[in-house]
Amino acid sequence: MGKENRSFVVVGLGAFGSVVATELARFGNRVLGIDRDQKRVAALAEQLSNAVILDATDEGALREAGVDRYDVGLVSIGNDLESSVIAAMNLRLIGIETIWAKAESRTHHRILSKIGADRVVLPGLEMGRHAAQMLNNPAVQDYVSLGNGFSVVNLLIPERLKGKKLSDLPFGTGITRLGIMRGTEYIDLRERDPVLLTNDRLLLLGKRVELTQFGDRL
Repeated sequence: MGKENRSFVVVGLGAFGSVVATELARFGNRVLGIDRDQKRVAALAEQLSNAVILDATDEGALREAGVDRYDVGLVSIGNDLESSVIAAMNLRLIGIETIWAKAESRTHHRILSKIGADRVVLPGLEMGRHAAQMLNNPAVQDYVSLGNGFSVVNLLIPERLKGKKLSDLPFGTGITRLGIMRGTEYIDLRERDPVLLTNDRLLLLGKRVELTQFGDRL
């Protein structure tokens, strides 16, 4: 059964936030973009489900915009540490289930982690498309682009697939099965068809669109 699409609110539509928002929308998700800058909002208005000019440090304004009806929030505010932290806290207060936040420094990273962000992204380490891949499908634990359209993904095997054989999974053409990480053990898949355990991490190589489709079918 395919993954149900979730809904996302992206606060801050600068370089990083706009890439994440448009990628998530391209995957077919409902995406609300928020920024104080009218030009940034206008630039993405046609690509997202909705885009509004809003100050995310204003909890009441967020509620009026219906932000509480979204599943996942990403705070991608630039160099304004205070606004970033307040926006993340507001999303938590409103009841957003999962919150990601972009940090500009290690200190910013620590503060966002302390206030309860589920994951804090340092853009120097994780680019927008990378973050969008992982936000789009919770099974994707990591994603590395190799260039020429090929990527390696690290997929977490969910509880419902425990006991299935690897060959039971809905692999399409063009995906190479590299191996499974089971704790600290690496299982080579070249001559094996192992029974899967919960929390196995499946390493796959393929083109981004094929890997995304496979993740959605899990």
